Amino acid sequence: MSDAQVLVDAHHHVWDLDARPQPWLDEAGHETIRRTFTTAELRGAATATVAGRRLERTVLVQCVASADETREFLALAAGDPLVGAVVGWADLTSPAVGDVLDALRAGPGGDRLRAVRHLVQGEPDTAWLQRPSVERGLRAVGERRLGYDLLVRSHQLPQAIRLAERLPGLPLVLDHAGKPPIARQRLDDWERDVRRLAAHPQVRCKVSGLVTEADHEKWTVDDIRPVWEVLLSAFGPERLMFGSDWPVCLLAGGWNRWAAAVEELLAGCSAAETEAVLAGTATTFYRLSPAPGKEGTACC
Repeated sequence: MSDAQVLVDAHHHVWDLDARPQPWLDEAGHETIRRTFTTAELRGAATATVAGRRLERTVLVQCVASADETREFLALAAGDPLVGAVVGWADLTSPAVGDVLDALRAGPGGDRLRAVRHLVQGEPDTAWLQRPSVERGLRAVGERRLGYDLLVRSHQLPQAIRLAERLPGLPLVLDHAGKPPIARQRLDDWERDVRRLAAHPQVRCKVSGLVTEADHEKWTVDDIRPVWEVLLSAFGPERLMFGSDWPVCLLAGGWNRWAAAVEELLAGCSAAETEAVLAGTATTFYRLSPAPGKEGTACC
């Protein structure tokens, strides 16, 4: 398989409900995904190609605020060649966050820890990312050459902008494009703030999680296209990365349907632009090593 056929899924989850409860799944509307999901099931679900590429590498992202979950994910990554990187969790407000990150990196699979994330979308504090304790924690993240995944809702984007201003050396990636309100078709405020965030060169953006911001049953590619066009204009393809948000995307069609939508959105992009979105940006941001059997290839 040539470099041009590699596909990186920069955002997915797994969970074992027998081992670790996921309280957020108890919310109404999550019945479809209220069960255990494994990387083996992801392999079985991700059968479609995107621009001729098959899934070769993924980034596994934390679900709950638990360093133990992160340890489990790192150990899983150590034994599963599909998972090239882990976005974990550590308590950014703790004075000991640096020690926790060091311990995670020293444990099984610790070399796969590439970024951390906190569920800012659930924080009522409108300046959570500006808390002195959080900023201190994020500086510890950056000192360890780790990135930070921004999980914010569209109305919280001003926090992300202020973070990018205050910590220009911290690599940031915006998860799910900042959750634009696609179903409500009111994108003006989101577009303004996304463009302001994209003006900071250390920020990347995941083209992920969009179908669950649209009408779960009725969405079409045309519903997603206005968001895609803003992202392409604001970030450029070299700062965008494909992500599935599997298995959450099962609420609105699943991995293959989203993959087909992305392929349609990429129509008109050059080979180099397609490479960036589908592999290159994620490979660089998360420092992905070559997939097994791909040593010596250029893209990942």
